Amino acid sequence: MDFKVVFGLMIIAAMGFTSCKMEKKSSVVGSAQVSKTIGPPNIIYILADDLGYGDLSVYGQKKFQTPHIDKLAAQGMLFTQHYSGSTVCAPSRSALMTGMHTGHTVVRGNYGIKPEGQFPIPDSTLTIAEVLKKAGYSTGAFGKWGLGYPGSEGDPNNQGFDTFYGYNCQTIGHNYYPYHLWSNQDSIVLPQNSGTKKGIYAPSLIHEKTLQFIEENKDRPFFAYVPSIIPHAELVAPEEVLNRFRGKYWPEKVYKGIDEGPKYKIGGYGSQTESHAAFAAMVSILDEQVGEIVQKVNDLGIADNTIIIFTSDNGPHLEGGADPDYFDSNGMLKGYKRDLYEGGIRVPMMVKWPNKIKPGTVTGHVSAFWDVFPTLAEIAGVKETPGLDGISLLPTLLGNSTEQKEHKYLYWEFHEKGGRQAVRMGDWKAVKYNVLQNPDARIELYDLSQDTGEANNVASDFPEVVAEMESILERARTPSEVFRFGKSK
Repeated sequence: MDFKVVFGLMIIAAMGFTSCKMEKKSSVVGSAQVSKTIGPPNIIYILADDLGYGDLSVYGQKKFQTPHIDKLAAQGMLFTQHYSGSTVCAPSRSALMTGMHTGHTVVRGNYGIKPEGQFPIPDSTLTIAEVLKKAGYSTGAFGKWGLGYPGSEGDPNNQGFDTFYGYNCQTIGHNYYPYHLWSNQDSIVLPQNSGTKKGIYAPSLIHEKTLQFIEENKDRPFFAYVPSIIPHAELVAPEEVLNRFRGKYWPEKVYKGIDEGPKYKIGGYGSQTESHAAFAAMVSILDEQVGEIVQKVNDLGIADNTIIIFTSDNGPHLEGGADPDYFDSNGMLKGYKRDLYEGGIRVPMMVKWPNKIKPGTVTGHVSAFWDVFPTLAEIAGVKETPGLDGISLLPTLLGNSTEQKEHKYLYWEFHEKGGRQAVRMGDWKAVKYNVLQNPDARIELYDLSQDTGEANNVASDFPEVVAEMESILERARTPSEVFRFGKSK
């Protein structure tokens, strides 16, 4: 467990936000009781984009503060060993939506489809949104999709979401003053952003639609999936926010990007002379939006029956002027986005559920995105869905750690950068790079209980563990006709 995180949470608690003791509860206090009393809980799942493990002050960030997100953690449960679905956008979201890791989920990599969008989840794939919708939930997605171009089988409206507003395409999602956004099947042109104009900051507009959805569905169970595009690659914030951070982060980093031409606002990152200030400003915007979502459910009187989850889709990136080393965005972890070291896939996560989760609790339970599907399904009262890689986290959330099932292992594969694989088994972590060029490449082995930063490769000292990891790498995946990989192409 990260004691820096625990200490930070204790400080927040001391400020009067909450208590920090764990409470044991009977398993009967789970979804069954919820359905008998005040109905299935509302679910708000907020997904930051490329936010590193160390980018929140509750996880150790020192250069700026995230008070609203910190308070959310203090009012619920904070996870110190939670993992994203992948180390880049689309497969991470696919693992989340389908409850399967990247050896089994359909979308296993970023795969663009012209003119706009990504490779689609097929209609035959069951998503958590479809399950919750069938269970009586109103479902909405607000932000970046990336799992199927407009009108395809993977379009969010065809994958269980009643309402979608935001970016269908993650490439266009690089830009914060886009020419258009999508409202369900309608392309909404933003004339205020035509040409070089910067009239409407898309994250703010998407946030307004999120709050509107929550208000419109306050009298029925709802699932609000909020995949924010902050703080992704382009470093841009409205002047009134940027000005609060200007001049505080010297020496500034100047980034020369794309300010004209065919890629301008179509995936190219704009120039930024104050990259450090812009990054801090963007995380501040995200933090304030989280605070406004919490305030909205409080104002509507539905807070006691609303679960709020906050996390990130992968580790911090190195694009568009970003400077994760300056901000120590990885904390004690090694690697960045596109790495399968801890810094690329271990992400912050916290869950607030009043009267169910004891405020101020911290868990070191090892979990991943594919656990979200079975967890939310169980909370909604849905019978167990077969074929998932995930394990419900409900016992952990309710304080019943002795009843929590554990993963035998967690598996990731990444199809760029020569091909990469990783396995987490207990405290052991295996990493294998350059798989496409050399399927027999040697495994790196780390003992995370002693070496969270993955500095000491101990593979030569534990040949039996390496052999077991090799076996897992072989059997953990099924072949894909689209995302060909490794020995089992």
